[in-house]
Order: sequence, then C-alpha cells, then structure tokens
Amino acid sequence: MDVDEKYFNNISHRERAIFEGGITMGALFHQFDGTPVNLKSVKSLEEAMEKAMELQPCVDKVEVTINRDMLQDIENEYEYTSLNGNMLDVKVVSVFGDSKAVIRMKFMEELDYPLMYVEEVD
Repeated sequence: MDVDEKYFNNISHRERAIFEGGITMGALFHQFDGTPVNLKSVKSLEEAMEKAMELQPCVDKVEVTINRDMLQDIENEYEYTSLNGNMLDVKVVSVFGDSKAVIRMKFMEELDYPLMYVEEVD
C-alpha cells in the first residue's frame, strides 16, 4: 500500500490539492520569516523560496514577490532588514489528480495582516 492509499484515502483530490498548497504556504512563511534581506539580495531570496517550496509534494508552481518599496528606505547601519509577512505576495499552485488549488498570501491593508487564503480551486 502506498502513502496516498494509506494516509489520504479519506479525502478527495480537491481537498488534497488544497491541503498540499496550505502546508507549503505555512512552511514558506515560517521558514523564511526573519530572513535578512535588502535590495541587493531580494531577487535571489525570492528565487530560493520558490525553488525550495516547489520541492513539496504536489506543488506545481510557486511565485514569490517581496515588496521592494519596503526595502528602499532601510535605516540602519547594517543596510538590511528582516523579512516579514507584510512584505510578501505569494502564490502556490498545487495539483493532485484532476484538481488544482491556488493558495495565496498577501498583505491586506484593510486587515493590517498578511492573509493566507484559497484563491481558486477546481
């Protein structure tokens, strides 16, 4: 019996796609929150985050954008700041069977919070 048959036989392909996307989003946030970043390193950090999270099961694509405006005016002698959820716009596309889920995280000004949510599922 394989892993899918043993541990995921009680959920649909749709639910599995959402589950895998959500796990990946949580891992990304908690793994990279606090990472030192500045304008010189931002592109390579985005790419590293994408490549690392694309290794997760069922993940088809990851897009990470770090808000460069928040890095423009770093005011400390070390010329970097710590990455936080307010800086991130992330899209994780996960696929299982015939189902695809798009899980999103972005800062919502009206909530003053970096919200993770299911943007699309089919």
